[in-house]
Amino acid sequence: MADRERLVNIALALIVPACALAAYGMGEPFYVTLATRIAILALAAVGLNLALGLGGLVSFGHAAFFGIGGYAAGIFATHAFNQTPLLASPVVILATSQMPVIWLVSAVVAGVAALLIGLISLRTSGVYFIMITLAFAQMIYYFAISWPAYGGEDGLSITMRNSFPGVNTLNPLSFFLIAYGLLLLALFAFSRLRDSRFGSALQATRQNEVRVASIGIRPLRIRLVAFILSGMITAVAGALFADLNRFTGPSMLSWSMSGELIVLIILGGTGRLFGPVAGAILFVLFEFALGGLTEHWQLFLGLILLAVVLFGRGGLIGLLAGKVRHG
Repeated sequence: MADRERLVNIALALIVPACALAAYGMGEPFYVTLATRIAILALAAVGLNLALGLGGLVSFGHAAFFGIGGYAAGIFATHAFNQTPLLASPVVILATSQMPVIWLVSAVVAGVAALLIGLISLRTSGVYFIMITLAFAQMIYYFAISWPAYGGEDGLSITMRNSFPGVNTLNPLSFFLIAYGLLLLALFAFSRLRDSRFGSALQATRQNEVRVASIGIRPLRIRLVAFILSGMITAVAGALFADLNRFTGPSMLSWSMSGELIVLIILGGTGRLFGPVAGAILFVLFEFALGGLTEHWQLFLGLILLAVVLFGRGGLIGLLAGKVRHG
C-alpha cells in the first residue's frame, strides 16, 4: 500500500506542472492560471490538513488566515504602488512589493491570530470548537467589511502584482512555478512534521488525549502549535491567491471559503500527504467543467462529496492507494 500511495503521489506531483507547461507551450495562459489556482488552493488545504488531518481539529475558521494573507498582499501592493508608508507615526514603516517579505508578514500576523484564537477555541472540542472558530472568522470578516480605508465591502484591487526577485511575476508560467514551489515546500514540511515525534504526539492526541496527558504531554500545547503552523501556511496561500486574482476582498474571509478548504481535504483524502493536491484538482475541474454548464454546479459537487463521505472516506487518494498506512 505504501508503494501504491507513493506512486499516486508522484503522479499527482507531476500532472499539475505537466499540464501547466503544456498549456503554456500551446499559448493557453488561461489553463496555466487554472493550474496556478490548483496549486494555491492545495497549499491552503495543506495548512488546514495539518490541523484537521493530523490533529482532528475541524476548523471552520481557516478563511480568517486565508483572508489575512490576502489583505496583507493587497495592502502592501497598494501602498507600494502609491509610494506611501504603511505607517507614518509613531515610526515610519515603508511598504514593499517583494513577495517574500509579504509572505513573512502574512505568516507572522496569521500566527499571532491563530495563537489568540487557539488559546480560546482549543479548550473546547467537537461542535463547540467548530462554532468558536467560525465565530472568530466572522468577526474578522465583518471587520474587513467595515474597513473603508481598504475597500470595505468592495474589496481592494491590486494594480500591479507583487514582485519576486529575478522573476517576472506577470508571466503566467513564472507565477505558477512560484506557487507550485511553495506547495512542494509545504508538502515537504507536512511530511516531516507528520513523521516526527511532534506529529506522532499530535495524532495520538487526536485519538486519545487522556492517554497522551497521562504520559506527560500537554494536548493543548501540541494542538496549539499545530493550529498556529496551520494558520501560517494558509495565510501564505491567501497572499498568493490575492496576487493571482489581483484582488482581495471580504469573500476571502467568508465561512464559505473555510468550507471549500474542508471540501478539498475530504475529496482528496483527510490526513493524506497529497490529499490537498488531489482535492484541489477535483474541485477546480468541477468548478471549470460544471460551472460552464450550469450556475448550480455546487449541487453536483455536493452529491459527489456526499458519496465520498458515505462510501469512500479515504477520498481520491484512498480510492487509488488504499487505506491509510499507520505506523
